Amino acid sequence: MKPKEIIARRVALEFKDGDVVNLGFGIPNASADFIPEGVNVILQAENGALRFGETPTKDNYNPNLANSGGAPITLLPGAALFDLQTSFAIIRGGHVDATVLGALEVSQDGSIANWIIPGKFAPGMGGAMDLLVGAKRVIGAIQHTTGGESKLLKECTLPLSAKGVLDLVITELAVFGFKDGKFLLKEVAPGVTVEEVLEKTAGDVIVAEDVKTMPI
Repeated sequence: MKPKEIIARRVALEFKDGDVVNLGFGIPNASADFIPEGVNVILQAENGALRFGETPTKDNYNPNLANSGGAPITLLPGAALFDLQTSFAIIRGGHVDATVLGALEVSQDGSIANWIIPGKFAPGMGGAMDLLVGAKRVIGAIQHTTGGESKLLKECTLPLSAKGVLDLVITELAVFGFKDGKFLLKEVAPGVTVEEVLEKTAGDVIVAEDVKTMPI
């Protein structure tokens, strides 16, 4: 299984029945394809959609329906489409139970950098700044390393999207919470050891007493 799929599958296990969930670009959006059977999640896209489902096939693809990343979506019974003002009223009003966002870096104090690399063009932070402070729960979905360098740091080196907002970080190697200003290692992926995770994590890590195997 590829790293991005591992992360997306594990992210989907965080969804609770009845939750309103906003998914960011890339890996977070992919998690919509792996929502467990019987879990009724109301997915929201900040471009103005509520209650959409998995990625369409060529048989049910509608070019007029897309998520915030421009990827095609399917609408479920009871779905609603609306303007940006309404969408951001939902977010800023605290009606989003959880948001899942991709990241360039995360740090052990729960900060996240996910919108720009200095010197490279970026159109702006988009809805991330609203989601990071407006959602009740914030999950970071990130590949553990890039070119062998850890993306889980003591302090982010890139411009922050928000400081100290993360509740959970999910990588292809592990799941982390936060405790006492450090990463809290809660789960490791199948076939991955605690020692490997520690070796590939630049930030300080507290190892939970009951580290579990990631249920993917």
